[in-house]
Order: sequence, then C-alpha cells, then structure tokens
Amino acid sequence: MKEKVGEVFSIATDNAPVTGCTISKEIHGGENSIIYFSLARNTDISAEIFPYHKLLIVADGSLEVYGPDGYRKALGIGDCVLTPTDVPVGMRTGTSAIYTEIEIRKDDIMNEAIKAGEVFKLAELVPYVEGKIVNMDVVHNDQMKFVVMAFDEGTGLSEHAAPGEALIFALDGEGIIGYEGTDHPIKAGENFHFAKAGLHSVKATKRFKMALLLTLE
Repeated sequence: MKEKVGEVFSIATDNAPVTGCTISKEIHGGENSIIYFSLARNTDISAEIFPYHKLLIVADGSLEVYGPDGYRKALGIGDCVLTPTDVPVGMRTGTSAIYTEIEIRKDDIMNEAIKAGEVFKLAELVPYVEGKIVNMDVVHNDQMKFVVMAFDEGTGLSEHAAPGEALIFALDGEGIIGYEGTDHPIKAGENFHFAKAGLHSVKATKRFKMALLLTLE
C-alpha cells in the first residue's frame, strides 16, 4: 500500500479537498483496489456503470450516492454503502466529502448483513460483549479480507505478524496499537498501516472497535 507505515494518521486530515476539484489517490491496485477520494464543495463524479461493487467509507463531510429510478442515498461521517453493479452510479457533494473506495468483485464472499445499495455503519455491525472480542468478516476472498472487531475494555490481541499489509480504521472508543516495539494510542476516526510481517498487537484501553483491511497480493 502507498501509505505511511507504523504511525497513526487520518485519511480525512491527509486528503483535504481542493476548491472546485475532485481528487483520487490509489493506495493499492489489483482486483480489490483501494482509492481515497476528496470531493470539494458542489463537485461530483458522474454516474457510470461498473461490473463490480464499490464499498464506500466516508471519513469526512457528506456524500450523496445516486443512480437510476430516483436512487439517492445520503452518507455522513462513518457511513458506508456497497454500490450496486451494472447500473449507473455516481457520487456528489454539496459541502465536501472524503472517502475510501474499495473495489469488491461479484464473486467475493460478502457477509449477508451487507445489502447492496443500503447505507450502514461498520461500527454498528458488531456489538460489545463483556470480557470478549467480537469479530465479523465483512467481505473476503483469497487475496483480501475486511473484518470488523469489537474489543471490550481490557481485551486485546497479543503480538503477531500479519501475512500481508493491513489498513486499520478506528471506529469507536480508544485503543493502543503496538507496532515493532512501540505503542501508538489510537481513537475513533484515526488510521494505521501495518507492513507485511510487521509485528503488532492491539489493546483496548477503553471499549474499542476497529475495521481491518488485509491485502495479500
């Protein structure tokens, strides 16, 4: 991934819109590409037809996803949508919007809780359970896995190395990401990137939810 490694950052802060413009930044290519988009006030991405879904995750601002037959979905910070395939779909904003787009193929294995075209929040997919860690696979294939995790206060994952690169989205609460011997406090709205084989751990200092996007390509 073309992203800083081993430090807390913010997709929203690092990808501020430019007046009158739309900006894209691909951080990972391949069949499940990952792209950041920044849309300035009163800009849009014209509706186009794609043979694959797009999973949109809004980091800042407000976004409207639109399509045929009056399809309109309004998204705010923390909202997500899996766009439908094979019909024109576009994105626009009257304020500004910063979001992540993940390409999802039709044959990728999607959790039944996710319905194409419906707005949802990653943080609401999994509950907190006292003394436990709750996991949900959102979507996966042989080269990619996107999972949401809820850590009760005091729980965590011991140090280990991932088989690929991973992008963290902190969704709720606060935690500590241990990476290569250094602790990094992280809170909702922030992000973190693990390099392949980077030693890391997770500790919930309070109740903490995060999403982890793992790429194996």
